[in-house]
Amino acid sequence: MSYTWNIPTKVLFGPGKLGTLHKEAAPGKKALIVISNGKSVKTNGSLDKLLGELQQWGVDHVIFNKIQANPLEPTIQEGVEFGQQNQCDFVIGLGGGSVMDSAKVIASMIPQKGGRVWDYVAMGSGGKKPQTEPALPFIAITTSAGTGSEVDAGGVVTNPVTNEKTAFFGKMPVLAIVDPELMLTVPPKFTAFQGFDAFFHNAEGYISKGCNEAGEMVELTAIKKLAHYLPIAVADGSNLDARTQVAFANTLGGYSMDVSTCTSEHSLEHALSAYHQELPHGAGLIMLSLAYFATFIEKHACDDRFIDMARAMGVIDANKPEDFLTALKAMQEACGVADLKMSDYGITPDEFPKMAKNARDSMGPLFLFDPAELSDEDIIHIYQASYR
Repeated sequence: MSYTWNIPTKVLFGPGKLGTLHKEAAPGKKALIVISNGKSVKTNGSLDKLLGELQQWGVDHVIFNKIQANPLEPTIQEGVEFGQQNQCDFVIGLGGGSVMDSAKVIASMIPQKGGRVWDYVAMGSGGKKPQTEPALPFIAITTSAGTGSEVDAGGVVTNPVTNEKTAFFGKMPVLAIVDPELMLTVPPKFTAFQGFDAFFHNAEGYISKGCNEAGEMVELTAIKKLAHYLPIAVADGSNLDARTQVAFANTLGGYSMDVSTCTSEHSLEHALSAYHQELPHGAGLIMLSLAYFATFIEKHACDDRFIDMARAMGVIDANKPEDFLTALKAMQEACGVADLKMSDYGITPDEFPKMAKNARDSMGPLFLFDPAELSDEDIIHIYQASYR
């Protein structure tokens, strides 16, 4: 029993919490608001609500609205330079995981002296340059339930030149707002994609070599809640109780990554979407999941852990690890995502060897936490077994 719980982010959780931001102390005088290149925060009213809160604070702001679903390094670098030029002294990320990740990177990079984002990436071909200056204060306001990025220090960045999708390690947000009311308009398909991302953060954490009793506490709770409430939220996005429970499980997934770690399923998916930018991260994880977890079950790596997760998912009499696969498939069917096809996103089987190499090169450390060692042949087999 050994873990470190060092999560300094203050979390305001619950419906309507965005409307209480003005009650907190403003961390600066000029905010860089980072949003996506889409329209969701404008159409769902969250941007207007945020601007109203900033007005009550009496602080100035500028908006950077170019973040993609799989954020590209040149775009994030542009956000860094935009914040520097406008002399912003704190950053707010308003959006899903990609926006929060990007805003986190931008907050870390604005004060640095020289270099660009990729120079400070620690994995793959990143420059591994240390951050010598303290990050700007960063507020994370999540409008989706998927990544848990509002309570962790990592951000995912894609280098379009090298086709590497890997992690940038910044600073924890000083404040996070998880307001399920902001998630009511997320379409069913993306509710499912995001919810399964949260599910796999917790499931990977539970089977990882890095799991501990603190991780178990949050992971099994999240798995239980997502198995029950995610299908409800997908079927009826206006169900605030279901949205709240899914949002809670999502934030627990962030805590899981703080005290435990993901495994190589995320490495394998990053290789998919590094080469195919239009593939949503959660969709890629869903495509890989059954073959991925089946590989460890075939190796009898942690049979009891899979049984625990099956029971948490509602299979009370689960007594074999394969019961987890049955429960996972049923959950995917209930959420309408059991028939996703790699081929619909332009992925072809001849890419799998280079993707296996890419997964190790770009996100190699996660393989160290797998419950059993995966060979290159295992990785390619997972891709092949997942292909449709």
